[in-house]
Amino acid sequence: MYSGYITDIGGIEVGHYTDNLNKTGLTAVIARNGAVCGCDVRGGAPGTRETALARPGQMVKNAHAVVLSGGSAFGLASASGVMDELEKEGVGLDMGVAKVPIVLGAVLYDLEYGSAAVRPTYENGIEAVRNASTDERRMGSIGAGTGATAGKLLGMSCAEKCGLGSASIELANGVTVSAIVAVNALGDIYDEQGNIICGAKGENGYINTEKTLFAMGGTDLKEGSNTTIGVVATNAVLNKEQANKMASVAHNGYALAIRPVHTMFDGDTVFSLATCEKQADENVIYAAAQTVMRYAIINAALASK
Repeated sequence: MYSGYITDIGGIEVGHYTDNLNKTGLTAVIARNGAVCGCDVRGGAPGTRETALARPGQMVKNAHAVVLSGGSAFGLASASGVMDELEKEGVGLDMGVAKVPIVLGAVLYDLEYGSAAVRPTYENGIEAVRNASTDERRMGSIGAGTGATAGKLLGMSCAEKCGLGSASIELANGVTVSAIVAVNALGDIYDEQGNIICGAKGENGYINTEKTLFAMGGTDLKEGSNTTIGVVATNAVLNKEQANKMASVAHNGYALAIRPVHTMFDGDTVFSLATCEKQADENVIYAAAQTVMRYAIINAALASK
């Protein structure tokens, strides 16, 4: 298993806001000097911010932060707090009259696990930036993972606690590829041996969500009631098209660790950041991206136990 954390990449900071009482929170991944950004949305029920800007062909190339938040669509408000706090610090795209921080974001649905009336706010986003550090390495029920669960096919009564995970690979010549992810999936989480390690449980253990769904032939769950959201990052030199490709390939890590995945009840999204310090073969970067995302998901499940 790969250990490590996304803060293994120089210039990347992570800050959390955690509300253990109401079981929600947010995680801000910050690149104060800017990083080439990308994204790929695969789930059918996303709640996102600035994903259009992150796609190839758009004017802006660099992002300064990615916010992963609980609170469903309400949690997007926290990204405005992150943006304003970064502006106060002089971080952002220099437009002459002002510096505009480019803040991407996505949310997960945790309203049925904790309090449906309490969600990450503008002020919580400010707090996450103030908490940010290059030394942050915590996983489990923290930040965006505080209210995350997995295996909700039969409802919350059968779901199991999941959370936030991270993993990192150091390649040749000092190149690093890392991921951080908040896992709030409809599906079950599988380890590298193919065993379910987090998911829907019945009286006799895990029910195997995938097989149960096939046997049921359908479900009446609420759309958007799940979602896995993450960031894959590297210190390799990538252009915007390559950064988007890295985000796309990182979804393979979702598919390797979560089944079923990318359903209409999930808003699965991956963002990417490249700090562009080291030259590397892009194919190696892509292969590493799916691997670190897979193990970040596994680590989220293990840390939450």
